[in-house]
Amino acid sequence: MGALDYLSNLWDFSHSKKFKKKKQLQTVEIKVRIDCEGCERKVKKAVEGMKGVTSVEVDPKQHKLTVIGYVEPNKVVKRVRFRTGKRAELWPYVPYDVVYHPYAPGAYDKKAPPGYVRNVLVDPDPRRVTAAMADPTEERISNAFSDDNPNSCSVM
Repeated sequence: MGALDYLSNLWDFSHSKKFKKKKQLQTVEIKVRIDCEGCERKVKKAVEGMKGVTSVEVDPKQHKLTVIGYVEPNKVVKRVRFRTGKRAELWPYVPYDVVYHPYAPGAYDKKAPPGYVRNVLVDPDPRRVTAAMADPTEERISNAFSDDNPNSCSVM
């Protein structure tokens, strides 16, 4: 081993750094109680300062905060809870067209905005879900004997 090899091992000038995995652009929707314009400003200001946030939208009628950026959803929720002192959770609602039985006791939520129900497909809570979910074949069979179907079987 020569002197140059020894010195090159001593001072490594290679630029091989470990690259961090880049975060993907995400849209994070959060449910936060917004009562007035002051609450709206407080929630918006709490999230705008985060690293990676590109835009923030607040919908006070639906109590919804939408954050777009290179952020992690759980970190945004924690930041809103810490900075504002309000209870915050990820947006638990989906349009009622997506759910098989939108008015089942587990999916129907009186606090949901119009046209939305609780997302029972992703987060089924066994305490709230009491009705069994029907699959598409059960729906086809039950619709075959429906009064609304003009071609249905009428056995009386």
